[in-house]
Amino acid sequence: MGIEVGGLLGLIWLIIVVWAIVKVAKSSAGGLAKLLWILVLLFFPLLGLIVWFLLGPKG
Repeated sequence: MGIEVGGLLGLIWLIIVVWAIVKVAKSSAGGLAKLLWILVLLFFPLLGLIVWFLLGPKG
């Protein structure tokens, strides 16, 4: 049972991170800023997502 719950939570987390990356890619930020945000989200998923949510490009 624990593996199933962990797998589901992992899948949800992956979807959230992919959504954030798509939002960054579609934002009006410059190319270098987009690249840096995407790298932060890929290499530091938890911390990167929190920082992106608070300080990332809007719109």
